[in-house]
Amino acid sequence: MSISQTNPSNLPPVLLVEDDDDLREAIAITLSLKGIEHKIVDRAELALGLIQPNYPNILITDFRLPGMNGIELLREARKIQPDLPVVVMTAFADAKLAVEALKSGARDFLIKPFVPDQLVEVIERYQKESSNPITTKNGNVQEIIAVDPATLAVMARCERVGKTDATALLTGESGVGKDIFAKRIHELSNRANKPYVAINCAAIPETLLESTLFGHEKGAFTGATKTSPGKFEQANGGTLFLDEIGEMPLELQAKLLRVLQDKVIERLGGRESISCDVRIITATNKDLQARVAEGKFREDLYFRIAVFPIRIPGLRERGGDVLPLAESFLRRYGKTMGRTDSSLSKNSKALLQSYAWPGNVRELENAIQRALLLSDHSVIEPADLELDDISGTKIALNKSVSSASVVNAPQTGPEGGSDISSLERDHILKVLVQVNGNRKKAVSVLGISERALRYKLKAYKDAGFEFE
Repeated sequence: MSISQTNPSNLPPVLLVEDDDDLREAIAITLSLKGIEHKIVDRAELALGLIQPNYPNILITDFRLPGMNGIELLREARKIQPDLPVVVMTAFADAKLAVEALKSGARDFLIKPFVPDQLVEVIERYQKESSNPITTKNGNVQEIIAVDPATLAVMARCERVGKTDATALLTGESGVGKDIFAKRIHELSNRANKPYVAINCAAIPETLLESTLFGHEKGAFTGATKTSPGKFEQANGGTLFLDEIGEMPLELQAKLLRVLQDKVIERLGGRESISCDVRIITATNKDLQARVAEGKFREDLYFRIAVFPIRIPGLRERGGDVLPLAESFLRRYGKTMGRTDSSLSKNSKALLQSYAWPGNVRELENAIQRALLLSDHSVIEPADLELDDISGTKIALNKSVSSASVVNAPQTGPEGGSDISSLERDHILKVLVQVNGNRKKAVSVLGISERALRYKLKAYKDAGFEFE
């Protein structure tokens, strides 16, 4: 059974999965009254068949479903559309399972029973992020939290480059919010009313990345049943954000360089040159200069994209932002989970401020969501945050793991591995230990692609870490 509603607006559609007939009917009425374009199905398998790279833009699914459950759907859906916002509907009795959904990439939760306004608030938030994904002081989208002097300095650089058409390169660890600052630069530019298109180069398989960027003609390859424009054409007149640019294959780097120089593209399988007026912003958590020296990144492309570099500091380097960010996440997710009375205890605040945050802002956001799910009281205590389970504390490197045990590993520095690469490495290796070396489970927990994990593990081996 499915119920659909069509809306002429340009807001992204919603795909919702709920097997309860009465609740499904009530949701359909709510969304129709609000004029929200949607499709509702009663089984995960039906929803999966509807998910394509550009549709839907929001997936809301119940956890308990006949056949494939909500977490299984979440994982499969994100293989098709890696950046798909997924909201899981669950009951407090499913709190532990909801934490598993969070680790699998869920962006939000709706705790049953919920009122219609909670559902609408979640949908509208993600629609605004997709259709006008900018953080502004006076807009309706969440403002960037910039309290610490280090973050204010980054904002100042964004404002400086935003007024130009210069190519900006955002660097920093995974989870620091490079995509948020890229959106800020777009909003400050004279292209603010034009499209903002983002793509994660590490999340798209190599075989599909070229077609995704430049488009393809009908018949260009098996399965190309119609002509499809790429991200460059979609961003024409506006901004194209290329996240994880360091993961782009060398062959594609050469084609990207030509596009940046000539301002024209050719679709895969096509011969016609198409003019594209696009401002490029790139981001990476890699040392691109080191990759240039290793022959893994083109030097000419590096100089082309690094006209105006901006380093986003890790959350531990901007401690003044921690509590304001935590309170912001608490308000946002508390509202959608029906926990608006929740607050942080004095001890929780102290823990948040003393924690190293190897996963940065993304880890803080996950910790707050997890605490709201696990806490039985309105005041969140340190145990609810469960930071010890996901911390970046140095792991026992000689611990035996089935397929990825680490032996003869060099020790971290005298500061306990507080530099960027050590924290990231220790966190990844700890996750591998926790999942008994299962790399598929590791990428699910870490939120990175299998290709990215392979690259990181190879780099660790080259640095003296050995894996069995």
